[in-house]
Amino acid sequence: MSNLVIECKQLGKSYQDGKNQVEVLKGVNLSVTQGEMLAIVGSSGSGKSTLLHILGTLDKGSRGSVKIKGEEVAALSRNH
Repeated sequence: MSNLVIECKQLGKSYQDGKNQVEVLKGVNLSVTQGEMLAIVGSSGSGKSTLLHILGTLDKGSRGSVKIKGEEVAALSRNH
């Protein structure tokens, strides 16, 4: 059994801003194992909050996959 808690593969997030599409996250690959500590740092507007919202299931990525404890987040029900 794997101790992998969070796994992202090629995660991306885009927003529509008028006629322009703004890519906030592009190709994020991330693995976090049980007991591991992680810091997410970057300049203002670099996508830190967006990434955390997706990992916390408050938002969805535009592409790629996110798994929490081996389960694809897109397949989880709201009551899970």
